[in-house]
Order: sequence, then C-alpha cells, then structure tokens
Amino acid sequence: MANPILGTLIHAVGGVAASTCYVPFQKVKKWSWDSYWIVQASFAWFIFPFLIGFLTVPNLLDVFSESPTDVLVNATLLGAIYGFGGMCFGFAIKHIGYSLTYTISIGISAILGTIVPLILEGALFKKFNEPGGAIIFLGMFVALIGIVICGLAGYKKEKDLKANNANKGEALTFNMKKGLTLTLIAGILSAVFGISLTVGAPVAEIAGEYGAGNFEGNANLILSTGGAFITNFIWFTIAGLRKGTLKEIVDVKGVGKKHFTLNLGMSILSGALWYGQFFFYGIGHVQMGDYGYASWVIHMSMLIFFSYIVGIIMKEWVQVTKKTNMILLTALGVLIISFVIMAYGTVLGEQVVAH
Repeated sequence: MANPILGTLIHAVGGVAASTCYVPFQKVKKWSWDSYWIVQASFAWFIFPFLIGFLTVPNLLDVFSESPTDVLVNATLLGAIYGFGGMCFGFAIKHIGYSLTYTISIGISAILGTIVPLILEGALFKKFNEPGGAIIFLGMFVALIGIVICGLAGYKKEKDLKANNANKGEALTFNMKKGLTLTLIAGILSAVFGISLTVGAPVAEIAGEYGAGNFEGNANLILSTGGAFITNFIWFTIAGLRKGTLKEIVDVKGVGKKHFTLNLGMSILSGALWYGQFFFYGIGHVQMGDYGYASWVIHMSMLIFFSYIVGIIMKEWVQVTKKTNMILLTALGVLIISFVIMAYGTVLGEQVVAH
C-alpha cells in the first residue's frame, strides 16, 4: 500500500545523496578532473544501475524484451542528451560552488520537468485550465524569480571575493559568467533526464508485473543512465587521450598506491551517491501512489535544500558580506515557496479529479 509521507521521506534520502555526490572529489589527488569523472560516471551510470537492476528486478532481460522498442530507444536517447548536462553540472560546481549550481540548475529542472512533458502530450493549455493548473504555473513563475535572485547572489559573491581577496583559491577560480552558463545548460538537460524516466515508465510497469514491487523504477533507470554513460564515456575517453590523462586511471606506480586507492574509492563513492539519488527516487515515487505526479518537484526541492546545507559545510559563503548572504537566503526562500505552490496545485488538482 502506498504511503505518501514515507515516500516524501525517501525522496529526502535521495536529496541527501544527490547533494553530496560530488563532495568526494575534494579528496582526489594527482588525478585530473577527466580521470575522476570517467570513473565516477562508469559507476553512477553503468555499473551500479545494471548491478542493482539485475539484483532487484526479476527477469530483467525478459522485461526489456517485452518492452516496446520505441520506448527503449527514446528513453536511452534522452538519457544520452542528459549526459551533456551532467558534464556541465560538474564543471559549473568548479566555477560557482555547490549552493548556486544546485539551486539554479535544479530550480530550472523542476520547472521544465513539469512543463515539457505537458507540451509533448499536447496538454499544456488543458492542464492550465484544469483545477490547480493556474496555481502550478504561478509556482513556476515564482521559481523563475528565485533563480534570478540566485544569479544576483552569485554576482555579489564574485564581487565580495575579489574585494576582500580573503579566500586565496576561490577568489581566483570563482567565475559567475562561466558557471551560470554551464548551470543553465545543466538545468535544462537535467529536466531531460526526468522526461527520459517518464518516457521509460512502461518498462517500469512491466517490471512491476514481474514482481519488482518498490524497485520497478530500477528497470527504466538503466535506460536513462545508460544513455548518459555512453555520452560521457565517449567524450572523456577522447579528452583523456588528447590530454594524455587517461593513463592516470591505470598508472598505480606513477600516482602512488595510496593516492590511487583513495582516488578510486572517492570516485566510486561519487558514483554510488549519484546513483543513490535515483534509486531512492524510484522507491519514493512508488510510495507516493496517487501523489506520484509531485515526485519530481519534491525531489528537486530536496536537492536544493540539502545542497545549501552542503554549501555551508563546505564554507562557500564565509567570505561574503551579510547582504550577499541575505540575498541568497531570500532566493532560497522564494524557491521553496515556489515548490510549495506547485505541490499545492498538483494536490488540489488530484483531489478534484479523485472526487
């Protein structure tokens, strides 16, 4: 039996995993970003999805063989498109940090992840005119305001860091212009991943018929992550060969056994945390039952909340003025309000339909 409260708590666990998945990179030494990324991507988007999929979904190969070919292909292609978003997301963190990257990117994803499926179904105006529809769109507009305020906080942060020059590293690496561009791309393509999961939903339904239960989402997740893996594997293999960094992954002697073991462990941990977010997303989505339509919004809001906590722990905002911090807090508050509005609209619409 579905339990929406439990489902929300499970989404929170996924939010914690997502907001911390790139933190382990801080411990990686003597490896380039490309080497770290290709290893973590291999575990996040290929090894863990297939391993957990086979362990939790009975007769997984039969599930795929019985699924419509167009569903398998389209879900995988959309996952491949998202793969570029994953790259941009990682690079954006290097330029503007965790708090801003997650807040702006995921805020955009929450909006597009709701609107785009409606457009694809040709139901955008219909949904707007249905009970709760106008409220949901109001929430999206409020979210846009929050994202703009986040951008303002980022530019203020860059100005503060240059003014006081207190943080020797971040003052030189923080670049709002590059980071914002990468974050916007990442946000748009993050929504594509959500759409990929929606397109692959028939595969999850077949997995449920085979007895996958709460783990049925692990079936279609393989398609979405598989596409993302293909994109990243090709890109970073070529980049690694061109830069001569690919050999770092196997050069134990050159890197040093201690650093190599630590780098490999941290990269695998990053992959496990990234995969963990959607492992718990799938379970939470099933538990939401009739409230499943709110899963993406809840998941995105959890990411933003916990990413800000991570930003505080990582001391990303200790060198900025109180005014800058207040601007960011305002933006975070506006985004949270927007998610509440959208969630309320979906609940209201579902209640009307149910009656």
